[in-house]
Amino acid sequence: MDKLIIYILIGFMAQMIDGSLGMAYGVSCRTFLRTVAKLPSSIASAVIHIAEIPSSLVSGISHYKIGNVDKKLLPKLLIPGMIGGVLGAWILVDLGDRIAAVIDIYLIVMGIIILRKAIKAGEKSRLSDKLIPPLGFAGGFLDAVGGGGWGPVVTSTMVAAGEDVKKTIGTVNAAEFLVTIAETTTFAIFISDFSNYGYIIIGLIIGGVVAAPIAAKLCSIIPARILMAIVGAVIIALNIINLLKDTNIFIGG
Repeated sequence: MDKLIIYILIGFMAQMIDGSLGMAYGVSCRTFLRTVAKLPSSIASAVIHIAEIPSSLVSGISHYKIGNVDKKLLPKLLIPGMIGGVLGAWILVDLGDRIAAVIDIYLIVMGIIILRKAIKAGEKSRLSDKLIPPLGFAGGFLDAVGGGGWGPVVTSTMVAAGEDVKKTIGTVNAAEFLVTIAETTTFAIFISDFSNYGYIIIGLIIGGVVAAPIAAKLCSIIPARILMAIVGAVIIALNIINLLKDTNIFIGG
């Protein structure tokens, strides 16, 4: 029972971060599952994505009701994201953690760019429509490989390019549900037995579902520039920690 409560709290905190900032559910959970539960990369990513299905659904619906979802942008991210997620999940089973350090460096750079935009006022330029599908594909791929990354890759890149913060967060969260479904289905094909991780999944689900509507409301309340600054700081802090850890894995072979 004590372990279940711990995973409920982890799921709650991770979804509060993800739903209000548009990122870091998987990153937060992955860090805990890899260090405390000692799960292999493929198992950790699979467990995270199974648990993320209900919370991402509630989060997407919550953002849609509040008006944070851009209906034209949604399919441009969703379809490539699902394709990238399937490919990433398939590769992760064999690849392991080799690509993690590269992802961390990219996200640290994105965090710095976002912080600069939050601090320095200036004209915003929208991301080219031609770049959105490749960004969705990359986000889905890296999300599956890293156990988290859909929000950090897609949200951070779009916000850094000057897209509307609240609409970006809401739309990315709405797309995340079906991207997660695609990734989880692929993991289920290659990993047949999750019975030993049921209490972890249940705990993460309960915490995430409770937090999702609260986080969506928080996203609409926080001023855009403050939200952008928080996003940048969270990305930098989490990925400096991850880089130190993942570099050791990368070098150690």
